[in-house]
Amino acid sequence: MIPFVDLKAQYQSIREEVNAAIQRVLDNTSFILGREVEAFEAAFAEYVGAKFCVGISNGTAAIQLAVTACGLTAGDEVIVPANTFFATAEAVSTAGAAPVFVDADPISYNIDVGKIEAAITERTRAIMPVHLYGQAADLDPIFEIAALHNLIVIEDAAQAHGSLYKGRRVGARGLAGCFSFYPGKNLGAYGEGGAVVTNDAEVARRLRLLRDHGSERKYHHEIIAYNFRLEGLQGAVLGVKLKHLDRWNALRREHAALYNELLEDSNLILPREMDYARHVYHLYVVRTGERDALQKSLNEAGVQTGIHYPIPIHLQPAYAFLGHKAGDFPEAERQARRVLSLPMFPELTDEQIENVAEVIRRVSHVSLAVQ
Repeated sequence: MIPFVDLKAQYQSIREEVNAAIQRVLDNTSFILGREVEAFEAAFAEYVGAKFCVGISNGTAAIQLAVTACGLTAGDEVIVPANTFFATAEAVSTAGAAPVFVDADPISYNIDVGKIEAAITERTRAIMPVHLYGQAADLDPIFEIAALHNLIVIEDAAQAHGSLYKGRRVGARGLAGCFSFYPGKNLGAYGEGGAVVTNDAEVARRLRLLRDHGSERKYHHEIIAYNFRLEGLQGAVLGVKLKHLDRWNALRREHAALYNELLEDSNLILPREMDYARHVYHLYVVRTGERDALQKSLNEAGVQTGIHYPIPIHLQPAYAFLGHKAGDFPEAERQARRVLSLPMFPELTDEQIENVAEVIRRVSHVSLAVQ
């Protein structure tokens, strides 16, 4: 079996470092926030290029708190891509704002910047690009549109730890940048975890209030808020893993290059790195009109795959009240029917990649049409 992700292999490669970090938390008993979280926040802020990092209990909560901390309230609209994980829109909604969907770009899979302005209304307050699959959205035109319409930008970088846009790490350019540390991410915790980075001191202060019952000192509560604190154990693990992130991302890029070479003559549409980006391949996503048949063949050959994402957000039952129908965002819907994610993790071997490619070649008699 070739796994889609192999977290055991990663743990074995850093076992001693991680165990020592966990032991520090057990010894000092700072299980909620504490020194390990503070050290990670400082290190991650420096890594991303932001002044502040606030650890949050998970990536969805990070978006929810970022929307609130940036001053958005009920009735405000936030432009989001139709092709992303449900949590992007969900967190906007739970913060009290309203997501407004924009179709996907057919090449990068990120938000189609050419369609953003048509979605802006008098209630629009923010644009939330998602750096999907590990590749940066095209930020320059997004920020130009935001400046023209007096909007803020909140980056959803949950899949893009270490990804670059024109040489700069994503996440720190907007008023806030949101990260998830779900275990399978390029930088993953050993449980739930998230963070928001910002260069605005007041946004950072509000984030800390929002994550901890509206309190800056014990039993003194300035606002009604939440309990979305990051655990000390997760801070310790993330502090260790951050030191390895660039090396792991480099390995992901090497794996993607080998996939590209071996699958060049296939009928699959392969991922394309945009000229403004440095892709970190959280996912290696191919596209074919015979996605389900290919996935079945790979599964029968012992190759695990994933589909990201089979139902666009605007067609999810939870958002039926918005009144969207099939055909409203055709590119996002096309991608939902045709994308397939192949195994991708730093510890993946060349032999495993070659085996995946061989299975695809072996089933090439199946028409992998892409129209």
